[in-house]
Amino acid sequence: MTTPVPRTRIAAYGLAASEDKVLLARASDRSALPGTWWLPGGGGEFGEPPADAVVREFVEETGLMVRVVQLLGVLSDVADRPDINERMHTVRIIYAVEVTAGELTPEVAGTTDAVAWVARSEAEELPLMSFFRPYVSAVTRSRSKSSPGS
Repeated sequence: MTTPVPRTRIAAYGLAASEDKVLLARASDRSALPGTWWLPGGGGEFGEPPADAVVREFVEETGLMVRVVQLLGVLSDVADRPDINERMHTVRIIYAVEVTAGELTPEVAGTTDAVAWVARSEAEELPLMSFFRPYVSAVTRSRSKSSPGS
């Protein structure tokens, strides 16, 4: 067996929330984890600023234009990928984003196959990527608390 190749991947994801809902994308069969849900976003291109990457990825996966509002967090982990003989160091940058234009449209023939506005209570029941769970819960909970009449 050969030693896994070390690789670093920088990815940017956007958390768009509206009232008590959050926008999620479902991983397609073309992804490493089909059927899981995550925040729209993905890997940056070489030299691409992460804030630009999240805007580009958001359009690709959802059909929606967004603007970055705030940096929410940076996550880092290392995982072995024996299927491709890699040891992957992933840096995930999470942004709060605001939808500015567009029509919700799933990606065609990409790494996602569905997008949906999902209520926080429903999101907690989905096979949501674990590292996104705290962001989905915290932001949608704070948005619903600040809604008029609450």
